[in-house]
Formats: sequence, C-alpha cells, structure tokens
Amino acid sequence: MKTILWGALAALAMAGGARAEVLERFDTGFRLAHKVEVPVSPARAYAALGEIGSWWDDQHTYSGKAANMTLTLAPGGCFCEALAGGGVRHGGVLLAIPGSTLRLDAALGPLQGEGVSAVLTFEIKAKGAGSEIVATYNVGGYTPAGVKQWAAPVDQVLGVQVARLARYLETAER
Repeated sequence: MKTILWGALAALAMAGGARAEVLERFDTGFRLAHKVEVPVSPARAYAALGEIGSWWDDQHTYSGKAANMTLTLAPGGCFCEALAGGGVRHGGVLLAIPGSTLRLDAALGPLQGEGVSAVLTFEIKAKGAGSEIVATYNVGGYTPAGVKQWAAPVDQVLGVQVARLARYLETAER
C-alpha cells in the first residue's frame, strides 16, 4: 500500500459532515464508528456498497486502482481485489440484509498480516428524505506492540472511505 499523509486523511474523514469516533481502545482491540447522512434511499445506499470500485480510495489498494475491487452483497460474498496474476481477499460477507445491514469479516490493510480478527458493519436506516449510514469496525486480537496502536490510523482511513461513499452517493463522483 502507498504511504499517505495522515493529516490529509483526517481532513478528508471529516468532509461531508461525517462524524467519527474511536469508541474503545484496549491493548487487545478497538472499536470505531463513522456516521454520515446521504440524500438517497436505504436501498440505494446499500446497493452503493457493492459498487466499491467506484468510491474506495485508490491509495488504499494493493493494485493502486479501486476499480480492481469488488464486493458481492451476499452471504459468503467476497470483498476482493484483482491483481496481475493473483488477488487479495480483503474480507468476506457475513450478513447481507438489503437496504439495512452489511457485515464483513475484514482485517483490512496491514491488519491482515497480524493476529487479529475484525468485523466491519454498515447499518443503514431511513432518515428524513435520505439515509443515515453508520459504519462500525471492531478489531481484536494480538500484535507484538498491542492492537490499540492501530486505532487512530485505522480510524482515519475508515473515515476517508465512509466520506468517499457519502460523496459518491451525493454526486456520483469518486
């Protein structure tokens, strides 16, 4: 993965009215939450999760191109990335309730090589004329320096992705 400036990520994470919070942080894990409101129906917001190659940040891929990423919105579905001659399984779908909830088993990025488990959940509900999306990320396990060291950088990266999803739903642009 490419090296990025964390300050710029934090600014992006707060774009578009996104609210973010590290809810808990322990030596063996952490819990994050990001909330955005979007001007689309819950059904459209849920469908956009499956269009991940259109809104995920290129900088947070192995190939350098989010267009190489797919997310199948069905139990057992793959959050995958195609690479020349291979690929990456970023996660697998545990729960898929159209228009409502998508849950992934997904130790993302550098967490994939550590002794951790992680669950990323997108909960979507109608709010006003649009929808509210709440993304929570629960990570637990073991790393030599402790899992909690990853909370702030992972929170910033997740914030970028949620803000990009919101922007995509608002403007249909990456």
